Amino acid sequence: MSLRRILPIAEVLIIILLACVPLFAIFPYRLNIFLSWEGAYRLYLGQIPYRDFGMPVGYMYWVIPAIFFKMFGPQLITLVKAQVFINILAGLSFRSILKSNDLDITARFTAVLLFCLSYSFLNFWPWYNHTVIVYELIALAFLFRFFITRRFFLLILSGIFVFFSFFTKQDGGGLGLLLSATILFYDCLLEKKWMPFLVFFGSIAVTALIMILPFTAYHFSYWFNHGQAPHSSRISIRDIVSEFLTGSQWLKFYLFFIALLLLGRMNVPIKQFFAERKQILFTLLVVGILAEAAIFQVTSYVPADNNIFFHSFAIAFIVSGLIYYLKLRADSWKVAIVCVAGIMLWWSGVYWKYFERFLGNEQSFATTTYNGYQYATEVNKHTYMIDLDTTDIPTSQWRVPALKSFAKILLPNPTVDGIERFMKLDIVKQKKNPKVLNMTELTPLAAEVPFALEANANYPLWYHKGVGMFDKETDTFCNRIANNYYDVVLFEYIPYLNNFYPYQVRACLQNNYQKIDSFPAPRKPTSHAWVEIYERKK
Repeated sequence: MSLRRILPIAEVLIIILLACVPLFAIFPYRLNIFLSWEGAYRLYLGQIPYRDFGMPVGYMYWVIPAIFFKMFGPQLITLVKAQVFINILAGLSFRSILKSNDLDITARFTAVLLFCLSYSFLNFWPWYNHTVIVYELIALAFLFRFFITRRFFLLILSGIFVFFSFFTKQDGGGLGLLLSATILFYDCLLEKKWMPFLVFFGSIAVTALIMILPFTAYHFSYWFNHGQAPHSSRISIRDIVSEFLTGSQWLKFYLFFIALLLLGRMNVPIKQFFAERKQILFTLLVVGILAEAAIFQVTSYVPADNNIFFHSFAIAFIVSGLIYYLKLRADSWKVAIVCVAGIMLWWSGVYWKYFERFLGNEQSFATTTYNGYQYATEVNKHTYMIDLDTTDIPTSQWRVPALKSFAKILLPNPTVDGIERFMKLDIVKQKKNPKVLNMTELTPLAAEVPFALEANANYPLWYHKGVGMFDKETDTFCNRIANNYYDVVLFEYIPYLNNFYPYQVRACLQNNYQKIDSFPAPRKPTSHAWVEIYERKK
């Protein structure tokens, strides 16, 4: 069979198979996944955003996880199942974009393989900084399909998903809107037809009205990053330029390589060059993605690899350009093997750590202690540094709690012990519908105790001061604590994160409640964080 028949099938198989790998694994608890769970859980319960809980973003991030909660139940592992679906959508959308741009089959397969290894395979859990890009990819897939068919329903779908992206997170969604609009503007300018531009923005406007108007009776504008003291913008031109010039090595390398490849095509009059529709559309896409990645890494800085989707677009451009200039056969087995081998070698770190498990355990070394720290008696590459973090708990000492919501999720043994002690408290076991404030990452406890989640328009979905809650909300919690409103409070103390859970609330707890327990928070690799349990003073 020829490559032109084999590789398209292989692309789809790789997208689906790599996305499904997490279904067969047990996972250590992931930092910050509490937010994905609680937002989806509130929608699962039928709560309405901006009426029953507030947040400084749109609610599209939680829609797919909430649907999966309805199908499979509100467990943490259900979030992994939702992410499998999201990763499949992402891979198929990326493939569709390349296919609409008529990339050589080998270049396309190389880029799809890289996309799956570098972007999808690493994302086992839903996260808004990933979901916002997935909606953008779907929008771009419909947009480029429109350029081929000229069917306006595809343009309408593109506009709808652009707004979904914006209504997941403003920065990534806004950049996706600008990129899509720029690409469409060029096409309309070349075709001298502006109806597509009007249809595209019309579909965005109608979608926005449908999704926003029902919530204007609540606190939508207040929570959508508007008017909240002491709110501050994350957009800093200085930070963006500084990060690009002092770092961003891959971005700058790709831009340099792309510029060289474009020079080879500029042997014609400039007007003729810009009239090469397919080439310019693809160039606008790739350069736009690189620009988006340069901004996104500053405005959405957690985790640090949020923007690695740019690799796949850049490699698609570079490999297709090299095939063109070197006059290589795109359907040659030799070219395909070299490209695949190169990608597998380049991104070997993604999969090698899994293969290492089958090669036996690392050599163990005799240890001793000095001044309270443990160190190996032999000095080599693995032992030359001493771990001074005495609170760190190796994953070999993690286990799965005997709670349905935490099925197939590993937590540190002391954390599980602390959860078990909490579940045995008289106030938890004996009181019906206890009033619980849970300012920790252990949000699934709401389904296990169970206790009702507070619901009002001013209640923050998450408790990061200056991001998800502000002075008004902080004062509300402190006033309730001072008036003994809660039966029990769980507070996560993370001294190295700036008000991730407001220190002011902890001070109020220390003044008005009594701490009855404390245990390590489920954070890895950095511990130095504790879950504290408070109850009313007797």
